[in-house]
Amino acid sequence: MRKDDIPQDDSKLSDKNMKELCYAVDKNGNYTTGLSTGWEAKSIALDLTIKNLDQQIEEAKNEVLKGQKSPIYYFMIREKMDIGILAGYMSRPKWIIKRHFKPHVFEKLKISTVKKYADIFSVDETKLTKFNE
Repeated sequence: MRKDDIPQDDSKLSDKNMKELCYAVDKNGNYTTGLSTGWEAKSIALDLTIKNLDQQIEEAKNEVLKGQKSPIYYFMIREKMDIGILAGYMSRPKWIIKRHFKPHVFEKLKISTVKKYADIFSVDETKLTKFNE
């Protein structure tokens, strides 16, 4: 796209006086950068993605409150992680992280393990042990 054609549609970025960096071609045919307030198609896609994430977070919260999952599962979803990422941060295999999602396993975790999870999620340990989000 040419630099003059960078979209400047209303979007969530323009609502917050933010702009996105885009690559474009200048008058001489060289790549350059330009700022965009967004474009409609991208705004629609981002809105749908955010709604989907919010729904996943709410479902995870309900599973924890019903005693089906441990708080670790909720915080993993809330922080937009997957099992692989969390396993990497914890330096543990994925299957162990999955086990920690089980409330009866979570209740028996060492305090040091709970603290490590709390540090990863940037929350106080009590948020994990006494979940009431």
